[in-house]
Amino acid sequence: MELDDVDWRLLDALQHDASLSNQALAERLQLSPPTALRRVRRLRQAGLIAAQVALLDEDRVAAAQGHGLTAIAEVSLDRQGAEHLDAFERRAVQDTAVQQCWRVAPGPDFVLVLRVRDMPHYQQLAERLFTQDANVRNVRVFFATRRAKFQTQVPLARPGLPTAPRVQVPD
Repeated sequence: MELDDVDWRLLDALQHDASLSNQALAERLQLSPPTALRRVRRLRQAGLIAAQVALLDEDRVAAAQGHGLTAIAEVSLDRQGAEHLDAFERRAVQDTAVQQCWRVAPGPDFVLVLRVRDMPHYQQLAERLFTQDANVRNVRVFFATRRAKFQTQVPLARPGLPTAPRVQVPD
């Protein structure tokens, strides 16, 4: 699929605020509403727009619930054959406490971002993913004390898009 400047501008606008109405999106990009709608549908069908979601503020949700623990885990396996890596990856991505699963090199085989209710729930997760798997050789876990930055936008370096970084002002 060939993407033109309008497609890239649409992607940029949507990844910064997917809640824009079609009318607002069309006005922002100086398009007719039918053109904006047609192009966004085409981008969705092509798989360039994977999902439209609400991003929750983890710290505020945790404060409202009275708990919340984020951890980053480095996992090294004994055997790194494709079947062993695939097996661990399948188990990790199926666990709801695993927010992100990255297969990395060099160093550990995986880096996981984990979100659990509290330390007892982390212990249960560690049993499920690490202790019960005989192929897990080493796990290093880092518990987050503060998140300084979180961003979901994919950098789009295309003609017609602003080159200066967007500055986010905290609430």
